[in-house]
Amino acid sequence: MDVAAAGVNRADLLQRAGHYPPPPGAPEWPGLEISGTVRRLGPGVRGWEVGDQVVALLEGGGYAEQAVVRAAQTLPVPAGVDLVDAAALPEAVCTAWTNLVDTGGLGAGDRVLVQGGSGGVGSIAVQLAAALGAHVLTTAGGPDRAARCLDLGAEVAVDHRSEDVVAAVREATGGRGVDVVLDVLGGGGLRDNVRLLATGGRLVVIGLQRGARGELDLGALMAKRAWVTGTTLRSRDAGEKAALVAAVRDRVWPLIEDGAVRPVVHARLPLEDAPRAHELLESGAPFGKVLLVP
Repeated sequence: MDVAAAGVNRADLLQRAGHYPPPPGAPEWPGLEISGTVRRLGPGVRGWEVGDQVVALLEGGGYAEQAVVRAAQTLPVPAGVDLVDAAALPEAVCTAWTNLVDTGGLGAGDRVLVQGGSGGVGSIAVQLAAALGAHVLTTAGGPDRAARCLDLGAEVAVDHRSEDVVAAVREATGGRGVDVVLDVLGGGGLRDNVRLLATGGRLVVIGLQRGARGELDLGALMAKRAWVTGTTLRSRDAGEKAALVAAVRDRVWPLIEDGAVRPVVHARLPLEDAPRAHELLESGAPFGKVLLVP
């Protein structure tokens, strides 16, 4: 397909640093999600036509003018979404859906804490959880970013730079805690995240921004009958990804077309400015996604 834009993800930064190699057979350069136009169809491909506007979930290689994608990991650009901005959707939506719903078991009426609601995945997760009828709490760095998370559908947004997150979440939930925590902090957030879980709560770790190691109070976990798990998306096999993309098309794409969930784009940069895009993401300044445009 001809690439209209590629999303920039923290996984790209890890790959560049040598800590997150691509799966066997994947291109060696970064890029896990793209939008663009179908240029040519492979043998036996059904359901797509040359010229279709699509987004795709990749194992790598999205930083390019053209890319080969699996038909089963491809989705139509949702109605009402700009072709370039659509590149902010596939990785974030698939990550948010599988971890909130498939793994976290999030349902209507549940309380969920999205750590880092201003990030590329977090900004989608806040909207998605709200659209599913959950009570959404989130964290962000600074009052302005917290306020923008409220605009996305969060009921409570805690400025982690100036507020005590544990105290704020406990107050907001009447001391009960939350049913699901979607966490990007990793080891450095483990203790507090467990403290914030309600009885039967689920902590789903999808990032390691504060390190890979932390101390776990097993007594607290047992007393709450809670559990902790961690997941990645890139390493899943093609069959798992195809099933996930199909579920997203069925369950999330209608929410996007209805306007309940929308891509959040911080900046569009030329493809040749990929180093600057990585610097921007590393700075923590973006609210939502940074996109690279060939």
